[in-house]
Amino acid sequence: MKRNPPFRAEHIGSLLRPQALKDAWRRHDRGELSDAEYSAAVDDAIRQAVRLQEEAGLKSITDGEFRRKSYWSHFVEAVEGFGVRPSVFKFHDSHGHDQEFLAPFVEGRVRRNRPISGAEFDFLKTATSQTAKITMPSPPTMHFWRLRETLSSGSYDDEEAYFADLARVFNDEIKDLAGRGARYIQIDEVPLAMLCDAGIREQVKAAGRDPSRLANRYVQLMNECIAEAPGSVTVGMHLCRGNFKGQWLSEGGYDSVAELLFGESKVDVFFLEYDSERAGGFEPLRFLPEDKVAVLGLVTTKSPQLEDAGALKRRIDEAAGFAPLDNLAISPQCGFSSTVAGNPVTIDDERRKLELLVKVAHDVWGSA
Repeated sequence: MKRNPPFRAEHIGSLLRPQALKDAWRRHDRGELSDAEYSAAVDDAIRQAVRLQEEAGLKSITDGEFRRKSYWSHFVEAVEGFGVRPSVFKFHDSHGHDQEFLAPFVEGRVRRNRPISGAEFDFLKTATSQTAKITMPSPPTMHFWRLRETLSSGSYDDEEAYFADLARVFNDEIKDLAGRGARYIQIDEVPLAMLCDAGIREQVKAAGRDPSRLANRYVQLMNECIAEAPGSVTVGMHLCRGNFKGQWLSEGGYDSVAELLFGESKVDVFFLEYDSERAGGFEPLRFLPEDKVAVLGLVTTKSPQLEDAGALKRRIDEAAGFAPLDNLAISPQCGFSSTVAGNPVTIDDERRKLELLVKVAHDVWGSA
């Protein structure tokens, strides 16, 4: 079982952009800031974000995903063959409103002609003395959103040929990051979590796909995409139900994919959303292998309300009834800002939640 990383207190990756960075992004988009001026503003914001994480007591540090428009945008921009189209799925909120969104779409043969996150990592490792963590969208995230219409007529006739090219992109990127010194990579996976939702499974069936077979293929695709990762690299998978301005894409416990996911996936760490009733219970953790770690996403990034430390410890105790305490850790359920807009919380809320994670980790495991 790999340790340090992962650590007992983790966070998922994205952080709230400070207002100065949002302003700089808009000015750069309007042509009022040069590329160099905008890059300097991003660098400064990342240094501040690193300081926030380190002062909170975290040992795995990200750049907040500040160089991206969304958690997947840099991938589409860097890899030849991708564009965007409207997804066939929608975000939901607690008031019953739905929101459409754009998602990756395959326009041509995909090729990695240059590094995707190399520059992100190179800067981050100079900004922190702790473990730098790089996040990337999952392979299924580059396929799922339009179901049978994800591949344009001018790209691939054979879905498996696309998956093979995608695996080449991921393996080459992971090896490049490892060569730069990266030791911790987190892959953000949404489709597998969505396939736990009964309504979405019916939508997938209506499109002519078998949701169980698709989930199985996605787990195998993930394995193919990390097959060449060096042993020195810890690879994690974050299971996400969608995170946009406090909205979500899906609900439902992990029960329908747990045995497949935990039993077949070759990643070292699972980051699991457990911040609401939409996530179901801890029973699926009974399938967690003894050499894997489950990071429990018990603290929400969708609301400013600060969780009670005692309640979090009780939930960890409950989870430990299904998987050994030594195989568990704690984190937020997702990032604080999967897009530039961010969730309906403040940077002070974010700081308090990160500090709470570290405190609870020390109380439960003796370290963060």
